[in-house]
Amino acid sequence: QVQLVESGGGLVQAGGSLRLSCAASGRSFSSYAMGWFRQAPGKERAFVAAISNSGGITNYADSVKGRFTISRDNAKNTVYLQMDSLKAEDTARYYCAADPILFKLLGAPVYWGQGTQVTVSS
Repeated sequence: QVQLVESGGGLVQAGGSLRLSCAASGRSFSSYAMGWFRQAPGKERAFVAAISNSGGITNYADSVKGRFTISRDNAKNTVYLQMDSLKAEDTARYYCAADPILFKLLGAPVYWGQGTQVTVSS
């Protein structure tokens, strides 16, 4: 029911910033909790951030707290991940995800995007 398309990835130097976008299509975008996950080569997919359907609740992995900010614009059917103070260890493919229930999204979201690559150079 939901199609997710990420954009905004690229190459950035350590200490720099990027903003990822996830455009959603389908019915009732505003009813879905949204989130971001990432997977680096040789590592398991890891949770990064999540936001409730109204934007009132956000969760972050400890590794990105204070550096990343998740937000959403329901009028544009888009969720964002603002990434500041990037580190080499942030290098990964970043995936957008959606689930009707925030609690479920944190562990196993129903819908996934194709991902966008973020590479942080040292």
